Amino acid sequence: MKKQLKIALVAHDARKADMVEWAVFNSDMLSQHKLICTGTTGGLIQQAFEDEGIEVEVKRMNSGPMGGDAEIAALVVNKQIDFCVFLIDDLSANPHEADIQMLLRQCRIHNVPIACNRYSADLMITSPLWDDEEYEPKAPQYVPFKR
Repeated sequence: MKKQLKIALVAHDARKADMVEWAVFNSDMLSQHKLICTGTTGGLIQQAFEDEGIEVEVKRMNSGPMGGDAEIAALVVNKQIDFCVFLIDDLSANPHEADIQMLLRQCRIHNVPIACNRYSADLMITSPLWDDEEYEPKAPQYVPFKR
């Protein structure tokens, strides 16, 4: 599966500092891949990378409340996202909850790994399966279970 990954990075307002810190910590790995972010998160990550002298192209979609979560969900459906890190603020209500749930659901349906906290993001991004040239994830099968 060794290839350049398309990685989506999304973070709610209360989690943006966490996301920026995580992205800088993992910048060696992230700089080898294509990053797609919601608008504000992407701007903060790009600025942090520039401040650290790290050259990475960050594609920015709209902000989450303006449709960015839905845009990234559409990329998932079209097989244009390989991995998603979505740091969600579970302590606050979000007016665009339907878009958030859509992105999470599309990742699950289309078998795209999605990390919703830093620990799972660290585990997933460092998985040796990303470098295994013979590994191909199995497509999910939605059929009734029969014994």
